[in-house]
Amino acid sequence: MCKKFIVFLVVIALSLSGCANLNESQRNTAQGTAAGTGIGAAVGAVIGAIAGDPALGAGIGAGVGAVGGYIWSSRMEKQKRDLEAVTAGTGIEITQTDNNLLKMNIPGDASFDSGSARIKPNMYPVLNSVATGLASNPTSQVLIVGHTDDTGSDQVNNPLSVNRAGNTRAYIASQGIPSIRIAIDGRSSYDPIVPNDSPTNRAKNRRIEVFMFEPEQQP
Repeated sequence: MCKKFIVFLVVIALSLSGCANLNESQRNTAQGTAAGTGIGAAVGAVIGAIAGDPALGAGIGAGVGAVGGYIWSSRMEKQKRDLEAVTAGTGIEITQTDNNLLKMNIPGDASFDSGSARIKPNMYPVLNSVATGLASNPTSQVLIVGHTDDTGSDQVNNPLSVNRAGNTRAYIASQGIPSIRIAIDGRSSYDPIVPNDSPTNRAKNRRIEVFMFEPEQQP
């Protein structure tokens, strides 16, 4: 059965959105091909497509103003420490990935109710901290990935996951961060991290993943 895979990319001075019906094999192939591909060379900046790396949940293909990897600077380390302080005891996970992305995993208990794209009020301080970190590190970029549990159909969950990411982007942008620095993606219920066999597990899968990264600039 075909699944709708929706990817939204935000590029400097250009906003692109796409939607395609792909089966699982085609989706994985497309993701692998897209990783590292430059889009919008005329404006010299790209936020890359999803890599499909299960170890990361999502990855970035190419950096803004640079084609290469990502650096873990003192500013990235400060962002991580600040987020850890804000999210202590909330169940939100803050990690540095192997390729120097700062990943924040926000489960449904802290982000969205089932079937809703409305941000919970207790998520605002966390997103405020994200915005503060981005403001202090103007070269950093963001990818926000929305997920759902398996409640409901693809026709419901596909746009719901995108709307969750979109509302998260809109809030961060409302704090003074240009939306051109923020890409969004909706993964629907396709990438659960635990089985959808209990309300607790569904809340874990009903999540937002926020990836912050600082591209390595070419000499």
